[in-house]
Amino acid sequence: MNKLTNKLLNNEIITYLFFGGLTMVLSISLRELFFNILHNASLASVFSNIIAILFAFVLNDRFVFKQAREGRLKRLFKFSLFRLVTLILEIVLAYLFVDQFPQVIGQFVNNDIKMVNRIETLIGQVLTVILNYILSKAFVFRGQKKK
Repeated sequence: MNKLTNKLLNNEIITYLFFGGLTMVLSISLRELFFNILHNASLASVFSNIIAILFAFVLNDRFVFKQAREGRLKRLFKFSLFRLVTLILEIVLAYLFVDQFPQVIGQFVNNDIKMVNRIETLIGQVLTVILNYILSKAFVFRGQKKK
């Protein structure tokens, strides 16, 4: 059992999916909270993303890609820059499918705007997790590993 646990914990994709899942739960929870307060999906997406970006960076830097301390600020900058790309994707999806054309998803959930927001959020999060892994692996966490 110990060997299996160690193997799973040392598998980059599995740890990324685990911590990505935690980040997704945080992001979805925050988005729901901000949406209920602001009643604006685009703004809710921005605020929840800012917090999720910082949370995800720490987890990815330390536990997934196991980077050395050197260069952390540079990686944070790159990570944030690429996360802005996926934030723009999320904002566009929120704007289109919740704020402007909620009937596209709404037709399946009796036009319940909260359900529309939840469904669009889940779709956006899945796309974001996949795109973020690709961008992080290719452009951000390519440096020295911790020893």
